[in-house]
Amino acid sequence: MSKDEKKDGCKSVGGDSRETTDGEDRSLFSRVRAKPVTRRDFIKGVISSGATIAAVGYVSSSSGADRAWAASPGAVERLISLTVNGRTRRVDVLPQETLAMTLRYKLGLTGTKLSCDRGECGACTVLIDDVAYNSCSTLTHSVRNRNITTIEGLEGSSGQLHPVQKAFVEELGPQCGFCTPGQIMSAVALLKAHPHPTRDEILVSMSGNMCRCGSYDHYLKAITRVAQGG
Repeated sequence: MSKDEKKDGCKSVGGDSRETTDGEDRSLFSRVRAKPVTRRDFIKGVISSGATIAAVGYVSSSSGADRAWAASPGAVERLISLTVNGRTRRVDVLPQETLAMTLRYKLGLTGTKLSCDRGECGACTVLIDDVAYNSCSTLTHSVRNRNITTIEGLEGSSGQLHPVQKAFVEELGPQCGFCTPGQIMSAVALLKAHPHPTRDEILVSMSGNMCRCGSYDHYLKAITRVAQGG
């Protein structure tokens, strides 16, 4: 076949370019020569393509994951009811959300302090059915049918302090005050279970609460005062 012979509606010219029957040159060489691609344009194109593909994959995988989660046998609903300080509160809770996060950032009960976030310091202690728990290591969905009490819930009907709170103030327990809510909640739980604990029982019960100011003796005296009816 000669160079000037037509093939598939195009004819070859010199082997380097290709023209259509209407005379338009559509060869790769001619396109690049007409509008050269700079390094900047090439990088922009790669980034744009990658972002588009990633976004499509994210949307499709996310929607698929949501559908799979909703259809799974062990799935839990997001909008739940919690009984906190004697009130029923409706709140949107993620499947793996901790009670400390829910109390502080969903319900605005910031008296519950979040410090170590791994159940070691006791600053986040709350009462669940009158038992002390580290709220940073308790899933909110696990306490949906139980009674939760935070430091805000100890206030009396007329705004008066709880006896433990009053004793802590009188014995100069709080220093920086960051650990104090957790210390108080642990002490309240102890006195509910054992109204008249011994010194050793107090030390054991309060051992899970750290005080970076070192006010352990003050807290011990305060709890002993309440236990003795002072």
